Amino acid sequence: MKRIIILLAAFGLCSSFSAQAADPVTEAINQAYAPYRAALFRTNSKAQPESEQAIVQTQQAWKSVIDRFAARPPIPYDGDPEFGASLQAVSKVYEQAASEIGQGKLVQAHESLEQARDIMAELRRRNGVIVFSDHMNAYHAEMEHVLAQGAAMTSSPQAMLTLVKRVGVLEYLAKRLRSEAPKALQNDAEFRAALQALETSVYTLHRAAMNQDAAAAREALGRLKGPFSKLFLKFG
Repeated sequence: MKRIIILLAAFGLCSSFSAQAADPVTEAINQAYAPYRAALFRTNSKAQPESEQAIVQTQQAWKSVIDRFAARPPIPYDGDPEFGASLQAVSKVYEQAASEIGQGKLVQAHESLEQARDIMAELRRRNGVIVFSDHMNAYHAEMEHVLAQGAAMTSSPQAMLTLVKRVGVLEYLAKRLRSEAPKALQNDAEFRAALQALETSVYTLHRAAMNQDAAAAREALGRLKGPFSKLFLKFG
């Protein structure tokens, strides 16, 4: 259900980044998102020392958000009675992840960290704020579904038709990444190259599914996550 909600929200994302991310809270959260992305990436890569460093930086950045805004959030968050609770919920997620990283449980820490993304997305949604990360989240949710079900969807010609439909959703969401990227990203050569790699990975999978080529589809599924991870780590 959560994945569907995220996707439905993404289909309605129409306003520009600059018009909706101009408030100080959103900007602060965006800045704190960079070390968080690094923590996600490092735990997923099972890199212990790097994960430890990343979670410390993530917690420090989030503490700055809490210190600045928890007591008295400005517009558009000023009317949200759950604002402070949401900030604290993210903080608790980071505490749990830090404990798991300290115990060498990087897989569990990665799963714990995923919760913070949902909390932040819901915080923005409640207050009518949309940022580029929301489009990235929508793509990620559908990609994970395709990866989880992909092998089964290559088992027969009929199942491959289902894969074609699912990849069609991915193609739509990939187009949203391009159309909804803020101007600063659209003008960034590194971003354009990373996004092109992601689009190519989706196109390759779609072509294999359309051709009923199960072996090529399975190979393309294995190459789907890498381009997204690189795009997310730097720009998500």
